[in-house]
Amino acid sequence: MNKERPILSDLVNEGTSDIEKFQNEVIRPIIKMQHQLLISSFKYYLVKRKIDLAVLSENKKRSRVSSVFKTDNNYKNLTLGFIIGHFTEKEFLFYLNSSSEINRRILQIISERIKGSISELA
Repeated sequence: MNKERPILSDLVNEGTSDIEKFQNEVIRPIIKMQHQLLISSFKYYLVKRKIDLAVLSENKKRSRVSSVFKTDNNYKNLTLGFIIGHFTEKEFLFYLNSSSEINRRILQIISERIKGSISELA
């Protein structure tokens, strides 16, 4: 399936740092494009780990999602791969110079996106 990155407008202003610009012009569109894959992947993670979100309160569901992104390095690396795999060579070279900060931002955005899509996990 060949998807094109969506264009998200009005996210970059004057004075925006290079990393913020990269986040808003590259990372966010890729994450939006990969939304269904990220949700499916998290659903599979929950099944594999025998985690039943249905029995948890809203706050506990959000807390559980945060916990996964803080503690499970294998899952974090998998989700990073979903995003980094869509970089162009030029984007990848920029990523290499600030990979720790960019990884942190990617995981934070994905975590928030999954928390905002809890209803899709049922």
